[in-house]
Amino acid sequence: MTGETLAAGGYSLLALWGEPNCVHLSFWDAGSGEAGVMSLPCPEGRFPSVGRLHPPALRLERTIHDLFGLMAEESPDPRPWLDHGVWGTRFPLGKASPSHGPTAYPFLPAEGEELHQVPVGPVHAGIIEPGHFRFTAAGETVVRLEERLGYVHRGVEGLFHGAGLEQAAKLAGRISGDTTAAYSSAFAQAVEAALDVKAPPLAHWLRALCVETERVANHLGDIGAVCNDAAFARMQAFCTVLREKILRAADLCFGHRLMMDQIVPGGVRTVPSGEALRRLRELADEITGSLPGIQQVYETTPSLQDRVVGTGVVPRALANQYACGGVIGRASGRLFDARSHLAYPPYPELHFSIPVREEGDVDARIVIRIREVEQSLDLIRQIIDGLPKGPASRPLPQERATPSEGVALVEGFRGDLFAWVRLDERIRVERCHFRDPSWFQWPLLEAAIDGNIIADFPLCNKSFNCSYAGHDL
Repeated sequence: MTGETLAAGGYSLLALWGEPNCVHLSFWDAGSGEAGVMSLPCPEGRFPSVGRLHPPALRLERTIHDLFGLMAEESPDPRPWLDHGVWGTRFPLGKASPSHGPTAYPFLPAEGEELHQVPVGPVHAGIIEPGHFRFTAAGETVVRLEERLGYVHRGVEGLFHGAGLEQAAKLAGRISGDTTAAYSSAFAQAVEAALDVKAPPLAHWLRALCVETERVANHLGDIGAVCNDAAFARMQAFCTVLREKILRAADLCFGHRLMMDQIVPGGVRTVPSGEALRRLRELADEITGSLPGIQQVYETTPSLQDRVVGTGVVPRALANQYACGGVIGRASGRLFDARSHLAYPPYPELHFSIPVREEGDVDARIVIRIREVEQSLDLIRQIIDGLPKGPASRPLPQERATPSEGVALVEGFRGDLFAWVRLDERIRVERCHFRDPSWFQWPLLEAAIDGNIIADFPLCNKSFNCSYAGHDL
């Protein structure tokens, strides 16, 4: 596996992460349908740059340097990424050294006549997480957008180091609150792979129920929010009511609106009552019945269609190059879904389709969300009707003779989410790494706004809905 192989398109980059003296790369081979992990010791603190030939790796390499001090040789972009000079310590997970303090960040230049820059953030007008967006424009037309993220870095990998499984599972569920079920499921599956333990069938089905419920709630919120950014508040009001109903149903089933701390290594904590499941199934029928009306209003509102059709296009070639998952990838013609292409229980026993569009614009991303809500509601019904009998959790070993590693790839509402964990002999977390789908989606937002007007950025941004917390970790 080389940068040339990734650049040629035969393999997709799933993750690239570091340790104090080693780097790891995970990939997916579309030809064989298999995924793998490669490791490279770095005794001299250097490794060959993958990003030199495969740009999706660049921000990951910059992060490895910020956290561990390992240098990507011949990298075309050695600038810091997560480290803004305010940590007090450089390379906190490697050979730590005193920080040099904040320095000016060298944004990339843009040349042309009568260009001007518009800085936005990191503090925004809404109650959202911080991120900086530097627009270079000719009049109102954007000729370059450059992002700077990392403002909500919390040292997540450091917090996991030495944690027991109970504490680590809580941390996993809090990496990105809107994706708590998917993150918890990914961590649980990675731990179970490391321990060579299989969760009971009922646990797999209930985990899928949590993740599909989470997907419906978030997609409904995003559909309404995109329309609201196009000044069509009616759709947001309607979708918000439905989203609230699904969150209340989740609370009834699992005792928490976001289903936080329900998915744990070995199984799940709560088995919903028959009455709670009945009400969730009835709600799935109700929302399914509402979808045709939502789509009709969306498609027959000229002022809304004028804003979304042809706006913020992501070319299929870029979606493939960045192995972009979820709604953004599928709206640009990239057919990949971890539930199907790297199937894990219980999805091989369930029936669902993966909607795909080719246009790659805001409109395509909304339509894909509507179709995915439809599919997830059907999956919820299948899961409730087919729940197996038996226990919902399984005891885990308390010690092992040697450390062990495990990986997992789970399809969250944003796309495929990667988790890797190494456990020591006492079954405590020695090292771990999570890769949010947003890592490969944020760069495409820069491409999507190119040639559009600045006023369309909120619309494009919301149609992506990338995670700040999941990215910055």
